[in-house]
Amino acid sequence: MKNAYFGQYGGRYVPETLIPALEELEEAHEKYSKDPDFIDEYQGLLKDYCGRPTPLYFAERFTEYLNGPKIYLKREDLNHTGAHKINNALGQVLLAKRMNKKRIIAETGAGQHGVATATAAARFGLECIVYMGAEDIRRQALNVYKMRMLGAKVVPVYSGSQTLKEAINDAIRDWVTNVENTHYVIGSVVGPHPYPKIVRDFQRVIGDESKNQILEKEGRLPDYIVACVGGGSNAMGIFYPFIEDKDVELIGVEAAGKGLETGQHAASLTAGKIGVLHGSKSYVLQDEDGQIQLAYSISAGLDYPGVGPEHSYLHDEKRAQYVSITDEEALQGFELLTKLEGIIPAFESSHAIAYAMKVAPSLDKDKIMMINLSGRGDKDVDSYRKLGREVIE
Repeated sequence: MKNAYFGQYGGRYVPETLIPALEELEEAHEKYSKDPDFIDEYQGLLKDYCGRPTPLYFAERFTEYLNGPKIYLKREDLNHTGAHKINNALGQVLLAKRMNKKRIIAETGAGQHGVATATAAARFGLECIVYMGAEDIRRQALNVYKMRMLGAKVVPVYSGSQTLKEAINDAIRDWVTNVENTHYVIGSVVGPHPYPKIVRDFQRVIGDESKNQILEKEGRLPDYIVACVGGGSNAMGIFYPFIEDKDVELIGVEAAGKGLETGQHAASLTAGKIGVLHGSKSYVLQDEDGQIQLAYSISAGLDYPGVGPEHSYLHDEKRAQYVSITDEEALQGFELLTKLEGIIPAFESSHAIAYAMKVAPSLDKDKIMMINLSGRGDKDVDSYRKLGREVIE
């Protein structure tokens, strides 16, 4: 097991039956990440199938309204399937093909990872099973419909909070049973080694592109990079190429839900403790007895009681700071960006937008802030409509 930890975080806390599959996956990742044919096929799909590079857009009216730093949006919402998730799904399905796996399974919260995985499986003609909490199925009915159109079987999970944590539990059970012919496409930088590194490597294209684009537009690196954090894949994707650029502040925004003081939130780094969840060691929401605490967020994609181990390392090393935004603040971000820029962000991304709204007015105008707009809000419009909020004029 090579380089399985980020400091004390990460590792491989899984049943013995899964160790051979993880070792096979680690070996395949190491081999094909250096293979020119694999790289060419993956890069070709990103360009011609996903629509990359995604734009880095100067949000002029949003910047003027906040009267602070220049704000750029990395438009991952413009990817095929509507979010950054497709970068990783395509990469992992390509790996699965190289490993001769005939069956793909995945879990999903907001549905974007499920749609991306179902899309990649359809593209390569593979069977696809997606596990999804019953509560998330209710919240994300449109994405469930899309997955079924793409040929995936969506399996509802009724245990616990009926959200992402339980969906992962059932996906792992399936994997243990069918490990010989099945590849489990984990959707975030979580899970046992080597998943956090694999997902990060397939998502770093966000940061690599952003660095080139901001140098072209501004001639220098940004002062702040802001991204929402649930498991943390979009944040790690844009953070990773900037980690050695110490003058760039990396800011992850967790979901404070109904407020940290209520206990109904998903802020693992802000309010969690070190523990083990879904095969790796990281910061985890726990009760006084060390049991996993239910997470809550209006955003299905952030509604998870853990976080990727590399984020825990960056948190402890103080290389990145992690803050939190409530549901109400995120909704205000959702509404303001829609009104000012004509861009409807996902509830997940709205947390990063809301953090910018909170701090930008106090920052110098000669600074530059980049926000990773991880996904578009089509999937959340129905949930927003049911809240009955007055549409702002």
